[in-house]
Amino acid sequence: MGEKKVRKRRAKRGSKPSARMYFHAGTHDAIVEFQSMDCMKEKEEIYIEKILPAFDKLAENLIFIHGFAKPHGSYENLKSDCVTFLYETLEKFDASRGTKAFSYFNVVAKNWLIIQSKKKTKNNRRHVSIDDAPSLSSSDLSAIEMHQTAPPQDAAILKIESMDNLFVMMDVIREKLTGENEIACMNAIITLFRKIDDLDLLNKRAVFVYMRDLSNLNPKQLSVAMSIIRKHYKGLIKTGDFDIF
Repeated sequence: MGEKKVRKRRAKRGSKPSARMYFHAGTHDAIVEFQSMDCMKEKEEIYIEKILPAFDKLAENLIFIHGFAKPHGSYENLKSDCVTFLYETLEKFDASRGTKAFSYFNVVAKNWLIIQSKKKTKNNRRHVSIDDAPSLSSSDLSAIEMHQTAPPQDAAILKIESMDNLFVMMDVIREKLTGENEIACMNAIITLFRKIDDLDLLNKRAVFVYMRDLSNLNPKQLSVAMSIIRKHYKGLIKTGDFDIF
């Protein structure tokens, strides 16, 4: 009889780690814990230790997989802005709906990157080099000429007076506020306007992040404070005492 063939059994190796291991069940739980806390220091510790690394890797993967860095040029800035946006949306995630944190923030980050990519592409199409005169239209040439012309002296004076009036109005609003968060938010607004010429804030989100850093308020607190300040602002404008525009 022929010899029996001996079948070698191959030992099963452990399954390869998931590509999502950087964003796992522990990250999901950390986000839920982050939302339930009131202490800003504890929230900051949880975010830095357990959430930030996952957000950072998620943004990095999306940028490289879908090629979002190409129109922007600066990968680090794009990733940093994306992570900041994810931080601002932490309070919007609702685990009670049964959605996993990875699925939610993956969609949020991807949509944000798509919007930024479209904005960048649109801006690139709008801008032309002033050194390439033949490619400039008559309206472009007119705009360049107007930009290089100094404003009339009376216009400059009116602008200064308008800003002075604006600061007076902001001081009046601050005096009407009673809550600590609202006062902190108002102080941040005043600081922002005093430094407006030194800042390079190109969009609403960048202003919001700057305001958050100045006031030390979280996004929800800042939003509530802004709503209260806006009511006082509208009330003062209706009186006609402040003609700032």
